[in-house]
Amino acid sequence: MELNNTMSAVVTGGASGLGAATARRLAEKGVKVALFDLNEEKGEALAAELGGVFCKVNVTDDDSVDAGFQKARAANGQERILVNCAGIGNAIKTAKRSREDGSISHFPMDAFNFVIQVNLVGTFRCIAKSAAGMLTLDPMEDGERGAMVNTASVAAEDGQMGQAAYSASKGGVVGMTLPIARDLMAEGIRVNTILPGIFDTPLLAGAPDKVRDALSASVPFPKRLGQPDEYAKLALCMIETGYFNGEDVRLDGAIRMAPR
Repeated sequence: MELNNTMSAVVTGGASGLGAATARRLAEKGVKVALFDLNEEKGEALAAELGGVFCKVNVTDDDSVDAGFQKARAANGQERILVNCAGIGNAIKTAKRSREDGSISHFPMDAFNFVIQVNLVGTFRCIAKSAAGMLTLDPMEDGERGAMVNTASVAAEDGQMGQAAYSASKGGVVGMTLPIARDLMAEGIRVNTILPGIFDTPLLAGAPDKVRDALSASVPFPKRLGQPDEYAKLALCMIETGYFNGEDVRLDGAIRMAPR
């Protein structure tokens, strides 16, 4: 897929971190970008910088996602590119005993379900609605109508303590990548997923230096946090390379996460 100013893209979680870096890379290629996010201040600022459009979207809500696609398509036309970066995490053990009083508790079901709804169901919701829109497009010369990139995590394969919900949600994204690519193969829509390791995103921006240093040291090579632009480069490679389809690729400096 040749990226140029005839293309439009939707990036979920596009106001910061991995999504913002990808949106910047796409805009540099001339692609018209729509940012789906809940953070209006950051989203509007980045959209203005890129000459794009911001859509306040909650990926767990059908009406919100529908309204986001409607606004994005009214401004930029039907997207040929979807990058799913919206996601959340938490850290709660499946069950535990209190050190203070010996009381026993378990992972709250509402907290587990919320992570699944955002990371897994929210990703699929955007895929399904974007794919339906892409089907209205005429295929390009190579028969391609569109390309999608999803964001999982290395936790999909080696989740740590307290990451049952997060790992389940990201494992689900990995697990659905190939079936979705097969569902859409006759329509010329490709689907791939990136599994990032430890990246220098807003989530870690406020961490103490000693924590950031320890995380960096845990990476085999290079011994540093991943940069959002490195994610963006791989996302664009997946989008631009026509033979890239149905794949799940770790981007992690060869790290394998320890139990804790």
